[in-house]
Amino acid sequence: MILSSSPQFSLHRVGDDLVALYLVGTPEGITVIDAGIPGQWRDFLAELRAMGRPLADVKGVILTHGDSDHIGFAERLRRDHGVPVFVHEADAARAKGGPKPKNASQKMRLGATLGFFGHMIRKGGLRTTHLVEVEEIVSGQTLDLPGSPLIIGMPGHSPGSVAVSIPAVDAVFVGDALTTRSVLTGRTGPQPAPFTDEPAEALASLEALLPTGAKWVLPGHGTPWSGGVAAAVTAVQRAAQAA
Repeated sequence: MILSSSPQFSLHRVGDDLVALYLVGTPEGITVIDAGIPGQWRDFLAELRAMGRPLADVKGVILTHGDSDHIGFAERLRRDHGVPVFVHEADAARAKGGPKPKNASQKMRLGATLGFFGHMIRKGGLRTTHLVEVEEIVSGQTLDLPGSPLIIGMPGHSPGSVAVSIPAVDAVFVGDALTTRSVLTGRTGPQPAPFTDEPAEALASLEALLPTGAKWVLPGHGTPWSGGVAAAVTAVQRAAQAA
């Protein structure tokens, strides 16, 4: 699904409001942000075909964090096609299958929760292959990838959660730093993401998004937000206060 395009750059989403990943197309190649769940591989290839681009044009995958519903087919790209996978140094072990802390009990609605986990099962989310090798990155780093993505540290959801700013497409990719649809309750609109390690820290990290001034705020779960980053952050803060 194409979200926006210009003569040189294009912005695409693969997936849906339950689990999504993103592609940024440039003349130099394609940068992929997150890798969803394994069964989205076919959807990913279909989007490349729709773009008229071969798999060889994919120059790198940036993971917003190391959770299983974001690393999806990343190891397949790395192992079979030589595509480097970038993840913050604090989440490198998590992306390789290391332990994840147990979160506090979560608010949920049965229908929404069953729908999410059913989707995960259908799309191979229980068969995720963890990374064997990663390229470790740090906050403030601009990667030598199409679109010159800037890494913004967003600790809270996980220690190494990051956002990825790509001004060429007026977008910031936030992973689970926030969500626009809770996979556990079905509630829509910008709000804190479930399964967050340190909720207070995650909320404080949102301030780091504001300097991007991005129009598009693109989460791993939920509808793409095109109302600007400041409005999204304010909405999340209000949702957290009301919870």
